[in-house]
Amino acid sequence: MYHAIAIFVLCVHLAFIFWVIFGALFTRGRPVLRWIHYLSLGWGLLIEVVGWTCPLTLAENWLEVRAGKTPYTGGFMLHYLDALVYPNVPPRLLTAVGVIVILINVAVYWRRWLMRRRPVAPSNRGVHL
Repeated sequence: MYHAIAIFVLCVHLAFIFWVIFGALFTRGRPVLRWIHYLSLGWGLLIEVVGWTCPLTLAENWLEVRAGKTPYTGGFMLHYLDALVYPNVPPRLLTAVGVIVILINVAVYWRRWLMRRRPVAPSNRGVHL
């Protein structure tokens, strides 16, 4: 049972990472989602830059120990991306990529904010000369 819950937590963790990376694509016209994504970006930045351990990683490791498995050490992204996609990736590179992803999202929000502040030219519709 613990192993199944650990897999569920792993899926939630992965979904959160995808939300941090791609969330700006789903927030246009949705202020509540936008604010949730802002908070998620901040949390992701803190985890990557400060080096904190994500509570989902702690929960996943705790569940794996209860299931009789050896939990991984280090961060979620380093463990899974290193094993699946990026063999021997230095942790600093993953941190740099995480920061770049967050900066791209901030740039998307900045551009949207600037577009909203741009004055709209008056329309000539309905005016017949």
